[in-house]
Amino acid sequence: MVYAMGYPSRLWLLPAGLICLLVSAGCVAEVSAPPVVQTLVTPVITPTPESPAVTAPIADLALRENDLPSDYHLKDRTVTSYAGAGQVFRDLGWQQGYQVTFYRMDTDRDDITVITQEIAVYPLKTVKDAYSLKKEKLLPEEDSRTDYQVPFPLTGDRSIAWREVSTSGLIPIVTYTVIFTKKNVYEKIAITGTSTDYELLKSLAAIAAEKIR
Repeated sequence: MVYAMGYPSRLWLLPAGLICLLVSAGCVAEVSAPPVVQTLVTPVITPTPESPAVTAPIADLALRENDLPSDYHLKDRTVTSYAGAGQVFRDLGWQQGYQVTFYRMDTDRDDITVITQEIAVYPLKTVKDAYSLKKEKLLPEEDSRTDYQVPFPLTGDRSIAWREVSTSGLIPIVTYTVIFTKKNVYEKIAITGTSTDYELLKSLAAIAAEKIR
């Protein structure tokens, strides 16, 4: 009788233990805190305002050999002296200047082309006046048959271009010139020679304007 009574009592203990485990597990699950969701905050980047005046060194504004076709070579690269700026432009507050010259030569064909770039920095309030004076000085006469203004993509803040032909020598010499301003910088780029390329001038003007930052 002792064994018969003891065996059922153990059977009751087993389900009771399982029930306790299930109940305790459920309680733990209910008490456990939900996972913490972290919200990523994206920082707001405020762009730096662009300076209205050029910030790059003036030498960095000059064209380089790798900006030109491979058959062009550097002839001269120099700063412009204060005296070389001219009194009227010094009165407008001329600050600094730079010049660079490249050439291409084919001796077998007696063919030569020269590219020049002139750069000048002025105060913001007078750079437009300097441009106007240069424009008046450089534009050909209205009744000229060989010199005339040519269409040109807007370069920088303002620009104008023209074509000139010199017939004083045995071979006509053609010159394409563009002047433009961007920020407080004035530039003049010219291609002259027995062979010239209007499309190359457009490309070089765009490259030069992009350098003004």
